Amino acid sequence: MHASQGRSAGLGLALASAFAFGGSGVAAKPLIEAGLDPLHVVWLRVAGAALVMLPVAWRHRDLLRRKPALLLGFGLLAVAGVQAFYFASISRIPVGVALLIEYLAPALVLGWVRFVQRRPVTRAAALGVVLAVGGLACVVQVWSGLTFDLFGLLLALAAACCQVGYFVLSDQGADEDGQADPLGVIAYGLLIGALVLTVVARPWGMDWALLGGSADMDGSAVPAWLLLGWIVLITTVLAYVTGVISVRRLSPQVAGVVACLEAVIATVLAWVLLGEHLDAPQIIGGAVVLIGAFIAQSSTPKAVAAGPVTGSVTGAVADAMAGSVAGSMAEAAPAGTDSAVASAAEGEAGGRDPGRDPGRDTELSAGRTAP
Repeated sequence: MHASQGRSAGLGLALASAFAFGGSGVAAKPLIEAGLDPLHVVWLRVAGAALVMLPVAWRHRDLLRRKPALLLGFGLLAVAGVQAFYFASISRIPVGVALLIEYLAPALVLGWVRFVQRRPVTRAAALGVVLAVGGLACVVQVWSGLTFDLFGLLLALAAACCQVGYFVLSDQGADEDGQADPLGVIAYGLLIGALVLTVVARPWGMDWALLGGSADMDGSAVPAWLLLGWIVLITTVLAYVTGVISVRRLSPQVAGVVACLEAVIATVLAWVLLGEHLDAPQIIGGAVVLIGAFIAQSSTPKAVAAGPVTGSVTGAVADAMAGSVAGSMAEAAPAGTDSAVASAAEGEAGGRDPGRDPGRDTELSAGRTAP
């Protein structure tokens, strides 16, 4: 009962994270069209979230001594790496292609489990990933303006690898004595990511006056500061907190497949709020992503402690990833990687969740956000 409740709560948090990450594009795109550089929007997003989480970082300052490698890895991979490599890739290859490659992360997570952790993967898990990736190809219309640029493809693949780091590091240390509080990990990850992105984005050249004006959202003037507040508080702070806690309640694989819903969410939000057109392949692709996530998630584990990666693991991964993809796609810039309910995070921070499956803890003790 406790395990089932913990898993249900984890899926709810993963879906909330997917929705939050998926909402980044509809807010960032008007800012970019108003004149802000995409990299400056990313820097504002991460730096603003880091400032919000600064009191949390101070409260958990002991993590700098206990988990320096985890904090550095999360900041470099889960925050700065995903953003920087994604933007570098879209400067050379179409956005749709870059997004599709980046959101191959659920499949890469399964590869990590199969070949690094040496655990078998069920057919349901593999099928769920295949359907999710195929559906994403339709959602982002990978065939549009397809050109081959080896370096651009490698940059997008690097973003995918960093996305894998998000899911794996989110679960790292959750089962150890003196485990790393998820809020502390996120806070320091954002601080480290902000420092790295400061070097990349060079915000001192930004036109700060644009933030005092308004941006056009499908014919409606919206204050730029309001859009920025949404990006910082909802699509970054909330998205990362709910995403990391969902990984700890589920697993990196499950949360990764759930993330595939981010692209679908972002596309739908862009259709509703920005008036962007959805054609038949995108609608069909979104449905395929949902089917893939359902198939993967509907499989129940047969061996809890040492069994293969089941659909329950993969399902969450698919949902979470779709959200990030869509967030990035809608803005054609910052990825919502491209995964925050604070109250749930605080409950998790106090220690190991009583509803968490102890068998999964044993399996994934070493084991996600657009960006």
